[in-house]
Amino acid sequence: MRIVFAGTPAVAIPSLEAVAARHEVVAVVTREDAPLGRKRVLTPSPVAEAAERLGLPVVKANRLGEDVTARIAALRPDLGVVVAYGGLVREPLLSLPRLGWVNLHFSLLPRWRGAAPVQRAVIAGDTETGAAVFHLVPELDAGDVYAELRRPIGQDETAGELLGALADEGATLLADTVDALSAGTAVATPQTGEVTLAPKLALDDARLDLTEPAERVYARLRGVTPEPGAFVLLEGERFKVLAARRTDDEEPLPPGAVELRGKRVLAGTGTAPLELVTVQPAGRRAMPAADWMRGIASSAATASTAGSTGVVFA
Repeated sequence: MRIVFAGTPAVAIPSLEAVAARHEVVAVVTREDAPLGRKRVLTPSPVAEAAERLGLPVVKANRLGEDVTARIAALRPDLGVVVAYGGLVREPLLSLPRLGWVNLHFSLLPRWRGAAPVQRAVIAGDTETGAAVFHLVPELDAGDVYAELRRPIGQDETAGELLGALADEGATLLADTVDALSAGTAVATPQTGEVTLAPKLALDDARLDLTEPAERVYARLRGVTPEPGAFVLLEGERFKVLAARRTDDEEPLPPGAVELRGKRVLAGTGTAPLELVTVQPAGRRAMPAADWMRGIASSAATASTAGSTGVVFA
């Protein structure tokens, strides 16, 4: 079967590889090269690099307009496949392939329709998630579902770890669905249940509110790791919390208060404290939280204020 594949980030690569191993991928559509790093060097998307490695033709476009539609039409595709492309497929492109388009989405639809389903599921404290392959329609993530898989969300699993696992597991689900569509045996069923939305995360979504209960703070931290990255404010600047652990055996601290107990750096929340593991102060490199805290304590001792660091997160 002749496939047009649309995707951009690394999580789409397992699906591209799985589909290309079973069918003829006549084009890979991905977003245009973007400036990355401090030097803002124009860099191809991860999917573009994977397509080049696989010897597949690449179409780079941030908008699927008339030009891209005409190029795809000339390829006479049987099916379009989308995995995290980062743009909308509208008419007439939506109806152009003989079998339309399917989308691999990383949630149990209709829960968490939108751009950040894995992150929103973790932040919300969901205990289960999955992936779904559905028929693409004009309404956001609302098409009938061909297949889905379910998996638990680990208590300490970050959004990045969960998304990586779903990308691998979902690739097989997607390839099997494409096989079924090719054989004419695929059956789709309408979505049922409560619709919830998963809009793209903004920077403010990554700020930890330490007045909330520890489980909610920890869920948000995991949900925004690695991107956009959890943070609190320290003296008006962003202080990144790259890794933390729950504690079940520590006395409470006032929300935002930070204390070094033995080798553990604890930050107070609305309930139990969280142990900070890896942090990144503003303008500095990532470091073990204990190293950072010892540096604070040393500075305090030099200033003749030994016994209290005075560190409080906002």
